[in-house]
Amino acid sequence: MSVVKINAITVPPERMGEFAERFANRAGRVEQAEGFESFELLRPNDGRGVCLVLTRWRSEADFQAWMASADFGAGHAQHRSGGPVGTASEVWSFDVLERI
Repeated sequence: MSVVKINAITVPPERMGEFAERFANRAGRVEQAEGFESFELLRPNDGRGVCLVLTRWRSEADFQAWMASADFGAGHAQHRSGGPVGTASEVWSFDVLERI
């Protein structure tokens, strides 16, 4: 079954708009990656300062191949050229046990 990767990114409140804009303008190459299943960008609505980037993959191997790809590097070019919006980031990994 699928694996889910969650990038939990701490974003200062005053930069939430910029964070969302960067994702809206992203290269969008992940959608073409082998084994990619879905993408979601979640912004907190309860006062938390952590945004979540959820991706679902067919397998861990597919995710690792995406991370090692040139498209991954190109997709994160904004981060390199404009500096990070977030102040911290942590990647969580889950196996999907049940899906309805």
